[in-house]
Amino acid sequence: MSIAHSLAELLQNHITLEVESIDRLYLNVYIPALQRESGASWFLKQQRHCPVALWAAMAPISHAFVEGIETYAQTHHVPVLTFEKGQRKDDVVAPYVARAAGQEGMVLIGKAQEKTTTFRTAKGQGPRTRDRYPRLSRTTAMVNHYYFYGVDHDFGPFFFKFSSYFPYTAKFCLNGHEYLKRQLTREGLAYEALDNGIRSCADPARLQALADDLSAEKIEAVVRKWLARLPQPFTTAERAAGYDYEISILQAEFALTQVLDRPLTGRLFFETAIRENLDWGRPEQVQLIFERRITQRTPSRFRTRIITAGVTPTLHVDYKHSRIKQYTKKVRPYARKPLSMTRATSPSANG
Repeated sequence: MSIAHSLAELLQNHITLEVESIDRLYLNVYIPALQRESGASWFLKQQRHCPVALWAAMAPISHAFVEGIETYAQTHHVPVLTFEKGQRKDDVVAPYVARAAGQEGMVLIGKAQEKTTTFRTAKGQGPRTRDRYPRLSRTTAMVNHYYFYGVDHDFGPFFFKFSSYFPYTAKFCLNGHEYLKRQLTREGLAYEALDNGIRSCADPARLQALADDLSAEKIEAVVRKWLARLPQPFTTAERAAGYDYEISILQAEFALTQVLDRPLTGRLFFETAIRENLDWGRPEQVQLIFERRITQRTPSRFRTRIITAGVTPTLHVDYKHSRIKQYTKKVRPYARKPLSMTRATSPSANG
């Protein structure tokens, strides 16, 4: 094998498959009108007919919601368990997903105590110093969250996470690579899967077209599909009155997967990246010189790291809420087998 003189030459001559796709999406599912004290107060007075907006008026909604979740689990024969502190949820859920054998439906409901934003009753100040009245105050609390783990016919494994306290915000997580695997199987295209990616495909052009076809409309459709099937904290009349869930992006991860012809090529990639772009030697952490003056007043931080933990190097480039990570995903044990390398980009934003 001849040694490549540049990154461009190495990537041009030694890639057997390249696909750019959504990796993971973590979505906010929330009701905009209930994110502030005034909106929560209006809801309790107008929809729940409470003369005074108090935290106690929210308790019956929470109790009914939890009862609805328990009834759903019993009706659909979905196991319910409590996650232990420090337990890796993916490891717990994996056997349940495997037993589902790709069949659509919920496979597990998990419960965990986590911090969330909610409302409490506080004493407000009236026009006169002696006049004090109860009002809602936005705060945080440790409450039970319910994780609904399921398998979708088009998207594969996913999960919905609901807070059991007002205003009952939720999160939805899906995997773009699992979506691709489902679409390839549906179209009868031969492929070899990685744990989180595609190693080879009989029709690479069609693979990329399927990745490009994962639109916002399809993502919203799958969220609303499962939202309609799961227990709801709000009544049909309340949802019709405008208290229905909307969706925004909390975190998005995008992947450029490049399958190299052999593991040695992957090692050469990182060696060349260090030589061409960073510095001489093998520093544990280095900083790039940008086209602007970096001072203590420069917002956020600029950093690039080369990590050589064991024998698998990774390259991290971070700026504010965005991160680029270049790493080898799967190294085959024999020199003639391909190597998968992924560049994951994950800009995140709170919505």
